[in-house]
Amino acid sequence: MIKREFFKAGHAPTLFAAFFYFDMSFMVWVILGPLGVQIAQSLGLDAAQKGLMVALPILAGALLRVVMGVLVDRLKPKKAGLIGQAIVIAGVLAAWFFGIRSFAAVLALGVVLGLAGASFAVALPLASRWYPPHYQGIALGVAGAGNSGTVLAALFAPSLAAAYGWQNVIGLTAIPLGVALLVYVLLARDSPTTPPPKTLAEYAAVLKMPDAWWFMFFYAVTFGGFSGLASSLTIYFNTDYGLSAVTAGYFTAAAVFAGSMVRPVGGALADRIGGVRTLTVMYSVAAAMLTLVSFHLPQAGMALAAFIVGMLSLGMGNGAVFQLVPQRFRAEMGVMTGLVGMTGGVGGFFLASSLGVSKQNTGSYQLGLLIFAGLALIALVGLTAVKRRWRTTWGARDVAGARI
Repeated sequence: MIKREFFKAGHAPTLFAAFFYFDMSFMVWVILGPLGVQIAQSLGLDAAQKGLMVALPILAGALLRVVMGVLVDRLKPKKAGLIGQAIVIAGVLAAWFFGIRSFAAVLALGVVLGLAGASFAVALPLASRWYPPHYQGIALGVAGAGNSGTVLAALFAPSLAAAYGWQNVIGLTAIPLGVALLVYVLLARDSPTTPPPKTLAEYAAVLKMPDAWWFMFFYAVTFGGFSGLASSLTIYFNTDYGLSAVTAGYFTAAAVFAGSMVRPVGGALADRIGGVRTLTVMYSVAAAMLTLVSFHLPQAGMALAAFIVGMLSLGMGNGAVFQLVPQRFRAEMGVMTGLVGMTGGVGGFFLASSLGVSKQNTGSYQLGLLIFAGLALIALVGLTAVKRRWRTTWGARDVAGARI
């Protein structure tokens, strides 16, 4: 599905550097989720506290994406990424050195980890600005596939914590972050077509455009669903099906792997048939799967299968949304990446925290899952409402064969 010409159209070393930087950052961003079972046992956390613990880094990352989006426009993507990565490395090393002995300390670490999640606002503009409109879906899908770092966290963090202690795992994350920083320094380059910085008035002007709010909502559902589940499934499988922390981590890794690996596929499919058609299918499937798992399927394997299908649809939806955004907001890509990424994080925070609250107050995760399934259906209705206008206004522009 990815044509040979794509590799000649932009700057492959920068695309790889953006992917790897994003990958390692995402691994650290969600690390509290895979470690959640061991942390909760160590600190004596209840269901609501566990939900907040895994949700806070997502919310912090959401808010900090706006900050990083502004820095990207002011300092260019490469320098903004260097600053963010250095702060995260310093934060995890400080947490490991001084220790984490309370729920408040875990939440403070979660805020620092949020900056790793803000790497989204750096990696995507860094890659996007090197590629023409008709390759935006693939380029942003490849860079955005760095969310596969969540797989590494789910796969290795619980077993490493069982062997060496969860606090030491926090310190160990500085090693892959340092490698990613080195690769980023050596390979990443800012595009020569980088637009000039915008004034505050220009940032505010974007929020006056209805399409900006639609994209923010659409991504709140696709990425919010992906990140919220990636952070919560280890605790979910441990609590609802009695799986050990390590086995629950393996189950989570399988679901997250499915969702992260298909992001480039979703972008490439959107390049071929249009982002609107792709999202229409993805929202329908995601809503169906979230509704299905809300009824507590009798076996963990059945629940995993449903979550995998749901994560596949959400992951492809992530790629499809960012096939559309550069077509509509190419000149504002930095700030739009920050805003859209922010609402994606807000969606993830909402899902992860609502699952914890639902379990704490009703004894079941069903209500939290059904609410998010409802949001997917609302997104489907909204997409149906705007698609005709999109195709007859900005979608009708000459953008070198790009499709909506």
